[in-house]
Amino acid sequence: MLDKVSRKDVAAPTYAETFKDALPSKEKVAEVRKRLEEQGVKYVMSAWIDLHGIPKTKPVPMSDFEALCAGKGPQFAVHSISFVPELTPADSDQVMVPDLDAVYVCPWDKTVAIIFADLFWEDKPYNVCPRQALKRAIRDAAEVGYVGYAGIEPEFIVMRYDENGQPVKAFDDDPRNVGGLRPRRQAFGYDVEYSLDSMPFLRELMDILEGLGWNLHDVVAEGAYSQFELDFHYTHLLEMADRLAFLRILLKEVAKKHGLFVTFMPKPTTGDWRSGAHINFSLRSIDALDKNLFETDEGGWSEESRHAVGGLLAHAEAITAITCPTVNSYNGLVPRVGGFEGGTVTWAPTNITYGFNNRSAQFRLPQSRHCLENRAADMCMNVYLALAVTLGAAVEGIVQRTDPGKPTDRDLYSMSREELDEAGIRRLPRNLLEAIGHLSEDPLMKKVLGPVMLKSYLAYKNDEWERYHQAVTDWEVKEYLRLY
Repeated sequence: MLDKVSRKDVAAPTYAETFKDALPSKEKVAEVRKRLEEQGVKYVMSAWIDLHGIPKTKPVPMSDFEALCAGKGPQFAVHSISFVPELTPADSDQVMVPDLDAVYVCPWDKTVAIIFADLFWEDKPYNVCPRQALKRAIRDAAEVGYVGYAGIEPEFIVMRYDENGQPVKAFDDDPRNVGGLRPRRQAFGYDVEYSLDSMPFLRELMDILEGLGWNLHDVVAEGAYSQFELDFHYTHLLEMADRLAFLRILLKEVAKKHGLFVTFMPKPTTGDWRSGAHINFSLRSIDALDKNLFETDEGGWSEESRHAVGGLLAHAEAITAITCPTVNSYNGLVPRVGGFEGGTVTWAPTNITYGFNNRSAQFRLPQSRHCLENRAADMCMNVYLALAVTLGAAVEGIVQRTDPGKPTDRDLYSMSREELDEAGIRRLPRNLLEAIGHLSEDPLMKKVLGPVMLKSYLAYKNDEWERYHQAVTDWEVKEYLRLY
């Protein structure tokens, strides 16, 4: 991303009110087609985003590119697969319009391009299109003078199948079948030996990200064995959401080439480190896009940053239902777990507060950059919805001058519940049901997502919770079968 960008580029990617207004110009279509053909692209996957943040498509040949861009390409019965119960088999299909500013040629197969698209239904933006929800939130923020930016820290675990067809960690040198013994070993995090062992996979991944121009800063061997984090540069919200959606595809495809697979499940193994996806968020004025509103001229934290934190804190539980969207997400939002290589403290947020470089708080104000880091987020989130509600809450905080209170600059893991209550620090939701309860009651979430999408999201997540409680886990069998 360029450090200085024009107002036209990011102030508000066009939120078209009608299908016709959303169509790209013939000149733009011709320009993009020429560029794709010069790069050897033969097939296009114009991809819309479902309720879970997962891209869906119907591939078309390049010969159909003009028809695709005119809205005459594939149509979709989105309501048949995405748990959006407001429509029936008797209703119209959804039509997608590709965004020709969101074109990604697949580095692992350069004959294929993925183009992110917006869904329309009966001439209007489809009200269960997450990408449209983010574009609408960006438009609303621009109308009061703000533009949002984000960087995301994706963490994931690389796995493989063993000789018995069971999933195991790809980069893990523990001997297997050692009679119950688990030999002492050094931590995986930051380790040079394990980083070298992982380089055949990481090398290809790093080369691809560099080629995409995302300004990759580093790759981190994280706390869990075979767990990695990528750090690449921030950009404006819609582009960051598209990048993360593309990255999830890219990671899986590169892993397959090495006989591996990637999981974004936050907590795939008991007693291990959680995989997160911290959101680093900042704002700029629409009239001064070269200046971070969260930083003062003297290099300190601005009043706008305080009020933005206040807005995020006010809606923290509801936001968490979006950024930590699965039953499994909450297995990672615990303060301590025995047996960690690096100790027992998880470094995962469990309390709703903020602090200066405090990694035990939900919102961290880092020492190295002027952004608000939400540490309660993981790679299962629908990133379009996550960034939409983050932007909405932060802007509301600034407009209403919400007071975040005093920062918490001490180790929250060592504080008793009485101390936390005395400081007015709320507990993060302990499970998905608690989180979606807050989501259902938050008026800002209804405004940002829209009532129909919110209803659909809540319906799916309630169903997920009910299905979870119909399953009997291994833990329950071990805990109760012989005890009672």
